[in-house]
Amino acid sequence: MSTTQPLLIELGTEELPVKALSGLAQAFFDGVLDGLHKRGIGFDRDGAKPLYTPRRLAVLLNAVDTQQPEQRSEVLGPYLNIALDADGQPTKALQGFAAKAGVEWTQLEKTSDNKGERFVHRAVKPGADTAQLLAEVVREALAAMPIPKPMRWGGHDYGFARPVHWLVVLLGKDVVPADALGVSSDRMSRGHRFMHDKPVWFSLPQDYVESLRSAFVLVDPDERRERIVREVEAAASRDGGRARIDAGILEEVNGLTEWPVAVACGFEREFLAVPQEALIATMEANQKFFPVLDAQGQLTERFVGVANIESRDPGEVRKGYERVIRPRFADAKFFFDEDLKQGLESMGEGLKTVKYQDKLGSVADKVARVTALARSIAAQVGVDPAQAARAASLSKNDLQSRMVNEFPELQGIAGRYYARAAGENAAVADAIDEAYMPRFAGDAIAPSALGRVVAIAERLDTLAGGFAAGLKPTGNKDPFSLRRNALGLARTLLEGGLDLSLRALLDEAVKLQPAQKQAVDASELSEFVYDRLRNYYGERGIAMAQLEAVSAVAHGSLLDFDRRLNAIAEFARLPEAEALAAANKRSRNILKKVEGGVPEAIDAALFNEPAERELAEAVDAAIADTDPLLAQRDYVAVLGRLARLRPQVDAFFDKVMVNVDDAAVRNNRLALLKRLSDRLGGVAAIEHLSI
Repeated sequence: MSTTQPLLIELGTEELPVKALSGLAQAFFDGVLDGLHKRGIGFDRDGAKPLYTPRRLAVLLNAVDTQQPEQRSEVLGPYLNIALDADGQPTKALQGFAAKAGVEWTQLEKTSDNKGERFVHRAVKPGADTAQLLAEVVREALAAMPIPKPMRWGGHDYGFARPVHWLVVLLGKDVVPADALGVSSDRMSRGHRFMHDKPVWFSLPQDYVESLRSAFVLVDPDERRERIVREVEAAASRDGGRARIDAGILEEVNGLTEWPVAVACGFEREFLAVPQEALIATMEANQKFFPVLDAQGQLTERFVGVANIESRDPGEVRKGYERVIRPRFADAKFFFDEDLKQGLESMGEGLKTVKYQDKLGSVADKVARVTALARSIAAQVGVDPAQAARAASLSKNDLQSRMVNEFPELQGIAGRYYARAAGENAAVADAIDEAYMPRFAGDAIAPSALGRVVAIAERLDTLAGGFAAGLKPTGNKDPFSLRRNALGLARTLLEGGLDLSLRALLDEAVKLQPAQKQAVDASELSEFVYDRLRNYYGERGIAMAQLEAVSAVAHGSLLDFDRRLNAIAEFARLPEAEALAAANKRSRNILKKVEGGVPEAIDAALFNEPAERELAEAVDAAIADTDPLLAQRDYVAVLGRLARLRPQVDAFFDKVMVNVDDAAVRNNRLALLKRLSDRLGGVAAIEHLSI
């Protein structure tokens, strides 16, 4: 029985690229584990995870088998009719096979397959020591890592994400000999570059995390992340504030530090006159700082930086952080003040000279189309058309502002500030910002009815224009972000509760496109939007069969589509659902094969079987009960009522043959099936639920 030992592999490097760090660590971890698995070396993965800092990638396993299991091999040889001659003596083919296997031909075994009996060589050899295989495992793991642009250093012909300086490979207390990327394995790592610039010696793999912690290196990314959050929150709360901790910025800071230390900083209050989004963007994106907010969520004149060192003079670190941020804040304030002098209204004049797209005119042309759409949509949903038109007409003006030129992510947000400063109606000002919502996956839709109207108009024009200009997405290419806009449109209609015909909206948007546009089929555009809902509903646990069932019949408003989908999901849980779905599938298949059409009228006098009479009566009753429910779009109640048809449907298919020789009886039964099938499919094509 193989014994086990803990295993440590650490690769030390120059500072690795922060945005790729966690991915590189995961790839190295997966590569080592895959290499062990391929060689049949058992290991305990319990609690194991990628360990890393900017200067190292590591794998630590609590228990790894010290030896492979026995290695069994089976090599198939020639069939007997080829291997033996007429006298039963070995042919050259068999002799060659035996020689290659290193045995006498008489020692070979036989096996059979569908072609006959053949010789086979089976062998068993002891497994290799794990220590003999680890060097190869490490090299394979490194070679498989996704490094698109490897660096080269010295005169070497190999490369890696950054130059490599050391390699630790310990199996139990022993160093495993290994060479990779110009370094040889040892038991010595390195501590913090400044706070412990000396070797760190590991006696055993299980000493790894604690030994590095003593050398001011937190190699566990979870521990490091928790320390950052804890220290940042403590620094922010000293004067009653709370830190804004963006998950993406937190991960970047985690990838930049080995021993994170929070530093409380501040800036001049006069900068708070600048839109807080601009200041926050500067702190987060440019400097990786954490803004401090007050109890109302408003930015204060404080922020928290995270150093990678416990400085003997924290005040100097703080001054450095404050000094680096001040010029960018000053620039933002200058841009904002100059934009206020110009005014949002006058900024719009410049849009006439800004090309939107060759076939779609200028940005001003797009604004005019969006304004017309917004006015029309507003009238349909009870929003003031004048306010909708005003918000839409101003929604792109801040593209000409100095602020948006410097901070493109503030488009719409800057417009809101400038509109309020100019005395615009508050709802109009907010709608300028909300027109861009949702801005990204997971973002909320526009919170106000006016904002939703402008957001819908904006996306309708973008979609219709993109198709009109021949910019349909292909593969991974989507230059106009049409997929994202389609999902944003769908989400706004659905989550905003707007019962509008998608097809009618798209028709109107298509008609507003310039004369030089390509022919656009609004139904194709509509299907494009519906396709975006697959992932949207998939994330909510809606089965694909249910989505297809509703897609087959619902082409009105997305809100109606959603109601039908929720109803079919509830129907699918009923015990009658599968049987009725199968019955409707059978009915549809029978009806498809009918030549010359199916009669509408049903003649009760032609019923020969009790089961068909009972089904006809049950269908008539169900239709009478569900007509008002369909008019009210109470689809859950409709499907619940139709589920009660199962006994009569089952009896009909058990006891009645539809395609009889008598044409009158056959057509009468087909008419009954069509009446049943039409009503069963009144909410969704339930046959899609049939397994």
